[in-house]
Amino acid sequence: MKDIRILLAGNPNVGKTTLFNSLCGVHQHTGNYPGVTVEIKTGKRQMNEHSIIVSDLPGTYSLSAFTPDEQVARDALLTSGPDAVVQIIDATNIERNLFLTTQLMEIGLPMIIALNMCDLAEEQRITIDADCLEKNLKIPVVRIVARKGEGIEELIKTIIQVSTNKTPVVHRAVEYPHSVTSHISEIGNYLSAHVSLLGSLSPYYAAIRLMEGDEHLEKMLHEKGLTIPFIDTSDPAERDGIAEDILLARYKTSEEITTCSVKCSMGRVMPGDLIDQVLTHRLFGIPIFLSCMWFAFQLTFSASNPFLVGIEYIFGYFTDRMNSVDMDPFVRSFLSDGVIGGLGSVLVFVPSIFVMFLLLSILEDTGYLARAAFVMDRLMHSVGLHGRSFIPFLIGFGCNVPAIMATRTLQSKADRIITIITIPFMSCAARLPVYVLFAGVFFGAAAGNVIFFLYVLGIAVAILSALIFRRLVFKDEPSPFIMELPPYRKPSGFAAAVHMWFKGREYLKRAGLVIFGGVIVVWALATLPAGVEYGSADSLAGIIGQALQPVFAPLGFNWQLVVGLIFGFIAKEVVVGSLGTLYGGEEMLESSLAADPTLHPIIALAYMVFVLLYLPCVAALGVIRQEMGNWKWTGIAIGWGILVAYVFAFIILHVGSLVIGA
Repeated sequence: MKDIRILLAGNPNVGKTTLFNSLCGVHQHTGNYPGVTVEIKTGKRQMNEHSIIVSDLPGTYSLSAFTPDEQVARDALLTSGPDAVVQIIDATNIERNLFLTTQLMEIGLPMIIALNMCDLAEEQRITIDADCLEKNLKIPVVRIVARKGEGIEELIKTIIQVSTNKTPVVHRAVEYPHSVTSHISEIGNYLSAHVSLLGSLSPYYAAIRLMEGDEHLEKMLHEKGLTIPFIDTSDPAERDGIAEDILLARYKTSEEITTCSVKCSMGRVMPGDLIDQVLTHRLFGIPIFLSCMWFAFQLTFSASNPFLVGIEYIFGYFTDRMNSVDMDPFVRSFLSDGVIGGLGSVLVFVPSIFVMFLLLSILEDTGYLARAAFVMDRLMHSVGLHGRSFIPFLIGFGCNVPAIMATRTLQSKADRIITIITIPFMSCAARLPVYVLFAGVFFGAAAGNVIFFLYVLGIAVAILSALIFRRLVFKDEPSPFIMELPPYRKPSGFAAAVHMWFKGREYLKRAGLVIFGGVIVVWALATLPAGVEYGSADSLAGIIGQALQPVFAPLGFNWQLVVGLIFGFIAKEVVVGSLGTLYGGEEMLESSLAADPTLHPIIALAYMVFVLLYLPCVAALGVIRQEMGNWKWTGIAIGWGILVAYVFAFIILHVGSLVIGA
């Protein structure tokens, strides 16, 4: 089996991930790019005697990298030595996509153009002459519709053909003005004598990068003792003029190729334009978005509830059988309350997590989440957040860890810090089990509304926190928000299922062992010292909880709830497992909570609010430390979260108690 290593490159929203899923199916995994925390998906597809290893690079509009994601895409293209690069191009917007093509061609790697969304181009009466495009670029062009799986087999055959072709790579050259080419030749000839210092870069391409103002490359060569012709002797204004000439030459090349290969029939109003007039309306856009999220949370609760009940019944059955077996009480407690209870804590809320990931995947595939970011931009700017910050916020509904990593798309350091501090207020999937438990026990049919309120409260607290930090700490204006709205697409059931499976699987891998281990620790604390009643106030767990309970007395939390918060620092799902252990088992947790005289709906709501706001999990704090680069801002994020959680839980308890007269 011969390995062929392929890189998938392209602008954001061109269907890169959809193509990756079509190529690799479930044979994929996610890992960090060497030396950084940016994730790259890698998968495998076998065809005859070839094994095609595909890496999905972060989306980028250009190789002039400004963000960590763009830097990873650029570095992978320049240093990883792939057998070929597949650039995915949106067939409805070829000219804009070709700007990146002009940069990729100069690297000198074998290339294939995957012309995606050809069906949408036809709907918009865009006629594309693929043969003309291929002839002008001197790059094979393959028509595909990634979400339907059309053209994939032909693309794979082309990848194998291009990757195994040993002839020199010759692409179309960008025609630069003479003033530019003369300097490129001068610098390129000089660098040819120092080619060992360039790594994988060719002298010609390195010269172009220097002329475009690649400060990273310039610094590297200076550190190696090189004095670069023209770069070190020219006036900065002259260099800026040269860089602008290069930019204009790229756009001119893109326009020329598009003009001869693409024909558009004007005059037809597309349905997507009419839909956008409603969904992105300045008055109706936000209420529509909130309504969509409310429906998603209602559906999450109602669709997953039958599975949750079934899982509880199964684990309750095994617990009863275990308790009926004659064995040492300590061993029985370990197996029943520890092992079975721990597994139940891991699995009982998996249906809710999977349904949530599925719905978010569908909303993303349709193109609506990008509209949501656009709709929220005005509000985000009004409180001092960058409009692009809303994208990490949306990701945070799934998990805070990748959401914090997603702040790399923000160029401003201030924007990144504010966004990272406020992301933990987004209600991640790990908190959902706590909401489902308490809302189901204390609010019954209104559980979905309560959960929706918590998600909206998280957004509101994040926005309020951003406003405070922007006004008091970072007084500069947020940078402008520019994004492309992808076309509306019919979501792919396969792609949504794959996304749900991998996100859900990552949840189980990340949280499963942590939750199970946390429950075992809680069981030990609830059992020791030997001879005490299990989970009683005399156990170690009871002693710890009672020692800290006075701190939380103004919030109405009993010592069992306090222990749950302590272990919730490991992972929010452990809160449920801890309470299940302390209240006598996962299978009877709901009835035990309902029967506890120290609890009532207002305290339950205050507790859910505290869990929402107080601290992210250990994994998220580790990523915050990594992204912030110091403990100062990490400590501020921790302290701010605890303070905000305490204040809001206190307000909920006392205002709610006044309202209901408790």
